[in-house]
Amino acid sequence: MSVVKKMLNRLSTGESWYKNFRYKENEDKPGDVRNIMLIVATLIASVTFQAGVNPPGGVWQGVRAGRAIYASQPGDYCVFLIANTLSLSASMFVITSLTHGFPFQLEIVIAIISMIFTYGSAIFAVTPKESVRFRYVILAAAVPILLRCLIQLFNVVFNNKKSGPQTPE
Repeated sequence: MSVVKKMLNRLSTGESWYKNFRYKENEDKPGDVRNIMLIVATLIASVTFQAGVNPPGGVWQGVRAGRAIYASQPGDYCVFLIANTLSLSASMFVITSLTHGFPFQLEIVIAIISMIFTYGSAIFAVTPKESVRFRYVILAAAVPILLRCLIQLFNVVFNNKKSGPQTPE
């Protein structure tokens, strides 16, 4: 059977072409998975950082020099800024979590904190004060950490209920 026929057969039967690329818990090595997740998180962090520092549409020249052009559409710009900040924060959290215990951990944390402050400074600099309420942006930055804490809390609460009360022996 030719390659084209095989592909058409897969498409017509609904067989997923990406089946071989999915995560397989019993086959994939944890170190390899961690490395791939680090690469993906780093790419996401790079793109979102760049988008925050250089917003879509660029910045005004002249009278409103240095202000984001996109901010002239406050609703759209606010959605962009919140989603971008959420993405950056989540990717930074993943990077921090996956590098826990690595050599130079302190330096990694310092670099991530510095990058977050740089991002914050840049978005404050290019965003007109009247176009975005920054409490929403700060809340978006906290969501990944808060979500992970809630998940951990629920796991602790429900795991304790499943095992029942502990009796001393």
